[in-house]
Amino acid sequence: MAPPRVPLPARTTVPLRGAAVPRPGDPPPPAPFDAVDLRVHRRVLAATPDDPLDDAALADLVRAEAPLLGSRDVADVVARVRARIGGLGPLEPLLADPAVSDVLINGPGPVWVERSGQLERTPVALDHAEIGLLVERVVAPLGLRADRASPVVDARLPDGSRVHVVLPPLAVDGPAVTIRRFGAAAVPLSSFCGGDLTRLLTGAIARGLNMIVAGGTGAGKTTLLNALCHHLPPGERVVTVEDAAELRLGGDHVVRLETRPPAPDGLAAVGVRELVRAALRMRPDRIVVGEVRGGEALDMLQAMNTGHGGCLSTCHANGPVDALRRVETMALMGGTEVPLAAVRSQMLGALDVVVHVARAGGGARRVTAVAEVAEGADGVVGVRALTDDHGRVIASCRRPARRRVGDTCETAP
Repeated sequence: MAPPRVPLPARTTVPLRGAAVPRPGDPPPPAPFDAVDLRVHRRVLAATPDDPLDDAALADLVRAEAPLLGSRDVADVVARVRARIGGLGPLEPLLADPAVSDVLINGPGPVWVERSGQLERTPVALDHAEIGLLVERVVAPLGLRADRASPVVDARLPDGSRVHVVLPPLAVDGPAVTIRRFGAAAVPLSSFCGGDLTRLLTGAIARGLNMIVAGGTGAGKTTLLNALCHHLPPGERVVTVEDAAELRLGGDHVVRLETRPPAPDGLAAVGVRELVRAALRMRPDRIVVGEVRGGEALDMLQAMNTGHGGCLSTCHANGPVDALRRVETMALMGGTEVPLAAVRSQMLGALDVVVHVARAGGGARRVTAVAEVAEGADGVVGVRALTDDHGRVIASCRRPARRRVGDTCETAP
């Protein structure tokens, strides 16, 4: 009979002298391909201006560093190195994913994304140097600066995606970067609501009613505004005013204005309020303000009350009633000491329809309420619901048309 087997002790790994011992929470070590990317990128940085940097030359550098890679792997490394040279490097695959709406960097470590309405941790990990390079590539072409003197910066990518950067010491755990992607493909209005509600909203646009789109952060306000603008009548001169140029209107007579932050060389900032006033002098048929956040609400109300029907804008609010209270408060912030009664009178004469959008289950954005502006008790501006709690149309618009085009807003029986 054979003697019983004695189990061997578990093998332990002893770190080499001077090697860093991984700790809980540390980012994972770089993958083998990441190391190849880094070495090739360093060789590119060390190249002279006369050295070729086309894809064939990069492929030769990759084969020199990793001769056993197959042709497909070589092409993938070339694409990633190309992204490091002229793009946002490791973030390029995330930004190319149409299901990703937000890219979130919380300092050195893993990068998070919002994909199809859900937050996910990605295998991409960045260190301090890589984050600093990304921030510099975003802000430098725009003439902006991100450093200890300007630790909070708002910028945008060439495709219109918004970028918000907060640097230490304000960001305690390292540079925090938030990229709100601009969708390359336009989202149709039917993705937000059914047929009856779509006809209600397009009818309001055709009649030139002034409209406010309200919702929370990430609810889809700008996307819905973009979808509504695709139903503007052709041939109209539309002037858009935005903090970051995100709207993509399909008309052939569109003027796009974008705010400017103060520049390091002393150039003064130009805000939404100044651009709304400028838009009034540009012979607009409609003015579209990407978002009202402050005193420009008063200028927007005055524009709507001076014959510029069919204006559209967005604001942060939890519903139609809250949206009106927000606009009222922001108009009072205009600094012109306009009495509350006068602001409410202008709101009643200027605003027609309030649309509320919110996230539904699974991350989908849906129109949850539509209401028309109505006079309330004691001079308060109120609303009259045009939809029920399930988004079904229950009433038609009573606000008078501001343009003699189209019929009255359609309604379901």
